[in-house]
Order: sequence, then C-alpha cells, then structure tokens
Amino acid sequence: MKAARPAAAVAADGAGEAAAPARFNAPWLGARLRSLVGPLRGRRLCVAYSGGLDSGALLAALAALRAREHFVLRALHVNHRLQPQSARWAQAARLRARRLRVPCAVITLTIGRGRGESLEAAAREARYSALTAQLARDELLLTAHHQEDQLETVLLALLRGSGVRGLAAMNAVTPWAHTLLLRPLLPVTRAQLEHYARARALGWSEDPSNADERFDRNYLRRAVLPLIRQRWPAAAATVSRSAQHLSEARALLEQMAIVALHAARDGASLRASALRRLPLPQRRNALRQWIVERGLKLPDQRRLREICGPLLAARADALPTVSWRGGRLCRYADRLFAFAGPAASAPTGAGQWDWRAQPWLPLNGGGALGLVRDRHGDVRLSALPRLLSVRRRRGGERLQGAQGRTALKDLLQAQALAPWERAAVPLIMHAGRIIAVADLWLDRSYGSGDAPAADRARFRWRRTEAKYDEYD
Repeated sequence: MKAARPAAAVAADGAGEAAAPARFNAPWLGARLRSLVGPLRGRRLCVAYSGGLDSGALLAALAALRAREHFVLRALHVNHRLQPQSARWAQAARLRARRLRVPCAVITLTIGRGRGESLEAAAREARYSALTAQLARDELLLTAHHQEDQLETVLLALLRGSGVRGLAAMNAVTPWAHTLLLRPLLPVTRAQLEHYARARALGWSEDPSNADERFDRNYLRRAVLPLIRQRWPAAAATVSRSAQHLSEARALLEQMAIVALHAARDGASLRASALRRLPLPQRRNALRQWIVERGLKLPDQRRLREICGPLLAARADALPTVSWRGGRLCRYADRLFAFAGPAASAPTGAGQWDWRAQPWLPLNGGGALGLVRDRHGDVRLSALPRLLSVRRRRGGERLQGAQGRTALKDLLQAQALAPWERAAVPLIMHAGRIIAVADLWLDRSYGSGDAPAADRARFRWRRTEAKYDEYD
C-alpha cells in the first residue's frame, strides 16, 4: 500500500501547473500522473465516470495506459436519478467501460436539499460522499475537470465574493478523506478531449440539464463565456494561471495558520486566550484552517466575524455557540470546540459489557470505552465482575469515596470537562452501583493495591476523534 503524499508536497503542486499538451493522449496522461503522484506501478485508480465526453476520454486514456504502467483501474458511475434517462445513461456507461475492459459499478442516489441549498450543490455533495464511501484506503479518485472547468470555477468564486481559498479553485492533487483526489486534466482543453474521443469513436452521453441556464454554471458557460472568448481567446489558460498563483498564496496562508495555531492547540480544542492574542486577520486565517482540519465546512463571513469577535470575547463563565449549515463551534471557559452538526441530546448508554470478550465497547453517539491491560494500571482485574453495565449519567448520582459520598457533578466539574463532555461520560456499574466513571474515577474496592502486574489494567475513555487502539 502506498501512503498519501504529505500535505506540504500536495500544496507544492498548487493548482497543478503544467504545460498544456499539444494534443491529449495516453502517453501525456501517464507523464502527467507520474509528475503528480510518482510511479503508477501497483497503484489503484478509480475514475468518477459520468459517461460524458470528459470522463469518457479520461477513462479510455487510462485504459490504454494500464498495461504499460501496471496499475489497477476501475470506474464508478453515480446515478442521481434527476433525469428520466438516468437509468439508461448508467447502463450505457457500464457498457462503454466494459468495452474498455474496465469494471464499472453504479451508485444510485436520492438527492435531498437543505434549506437554501441549490440542486447543483446538493447533487455535488451527495455524489462526492457516495464516491468517497466506495473508495479503498489506498485507492486514488480521478475526475475529468479540464481547463474550461477551471475557468468557470474561478469566475463563479469571484462572483460569489470568495476569498483566496475559493479563488484558488481546483488543485490537481487534493487530500481527500483517506486518500487523494486527482484532477490530471486541468491543463487540457475540452476541444482536445473531444478530438481524442472522436478519433477513437468512444461515444458519450449528453445530459440535457447542461443546457438549462437556470443553473449558474450553465448560464456562465453558454451565455457569458462565449463573449469573453471573443475578446480574450486565451481566457481559460490565463485564468488557470491566476488560479495557480492563488493556490500558492493559499498554501502560504495555510502554513502561517499552522504556525499560529501551534500555541493555541489543546488536544482537540483551541485555547481562546491564545487566539485573542493574534491580530484579527491572523485569527481569521488560523480559525479557517482549524475548521477545515476538523473536517467541517467553512462558515460564511458573518459567522466567522462572530466567532473571531463576540464568541472569543465572551465571559469565561458563558457558553457561547456559533452554528452554521455543516458545523458548530462552542466555547467553554478558555477552550474552543468544533462539532460537525447541531447540538443533540446525549445518548442513553451502551448496555451490558463483557470486558473479557470485548476489550473495547463502542458507545452510542460515538467514542468507545476500553479496559486495557497495564502493569501500572489502577484496576485489579480479578476484582471485576465479568459482566458490567454501562450507561450515561442521569443527574443526582453520588460516588462513595475515601472521605464519604460525593456528587458525580462535583467530580466532573473538577475535571474541567465541558458540559457536553459531562453529558457523554460513561458510568461503569455493577448491581446498580457505580464502580468507575470512565477513566476519571475508580471505586477503591476495585483498585489494584498490591496486585501483581499481570492482574492490573486501566479503563480508557476514547472520545469520537480518538482511535480505539491508541493505547493498546
């Protein structure tokens, strides 16, 4: 298995600067891919194959290249079910791939839109989510975006008031989930792809929705860009060059953000006091980077200003929150936390736990509870019942300590846990009695004392973002 390239190496590619080919063909594509990801031998490549001209030319060139470069190739076709002909297009895509001796699987989707979300955006998000879910860990995803697509993307970003990140448009190499997303055709024109396809009688499907000028991209492509090309024939190439410059600027801003975030990081959270010491532009830049690192969509400018200002400036005993479609930031005391969605009620529990048969117990709502053997651990294994029960707190629980009974609430507050963390703390019980609170507290009756090393263990509570085997 070949590891994904480091972020710095990916950033160095910018928007994939490369000379436009005199003509598009398989040898050029092979050289292009090697320049992006290194040797192709043994790689697994997956093409997002719509059945249209662009992805058809990409798939055919890869199929011609496969035997010489010794990589594994397959295609995925997404049927959005937005057109009456969708099923027929899916069947045609599968047949064309079969002629190229490329396996092609069809993913069928039902598109649901959020409030205020365009059909284009909803379909794009659903498509990429579905493609990502189908990819193996070492498999590269390739799309057929070309030079004119890059031009459209930059102009749309400009018209929407995007910053450097949006105007940098599409990179040739982008870290994607657990792998890389490749767009090797960014230097190639659509005319070159069409020439390649017609010379090989490839055949392709035309989506009639591409002529619907109610969609922004179609309006730009059909009504605006022809006028631009009349005056500036090389617009696609020159705007792509601008996108490359902006991509370099974005990489520099990301590096600056990583440096600025270093002093603010506190595990999965950030220290608000460290962020407040940054000048406002650096604070915004650092928070954008952190939000992206947490796998969230970026908030709009209004909400970003609210995060950088009122949320960070709020009193230490306040619990300010800023939410947007696709993310939520909460502050507790001096720590800033990021979440993927709206606040939800705490799950109720995980039920029975046979810790000998199942050392790690997945918890409802994410995370896991483990019992890990540890020669210095504070748990005496021989004292533990084989079958334990695990549940969330309900309020009013009390613990039996060396100094008498104490409220669970006081213990959790002393641990400086945020309110949402307190609600998620798993309680380990036997016969209706709390014998441990996650890895924060243990009833001394179950303590290791002078137990031998082989009889010792330790409870571990892994939040959602941690790996279960981190301490195994």
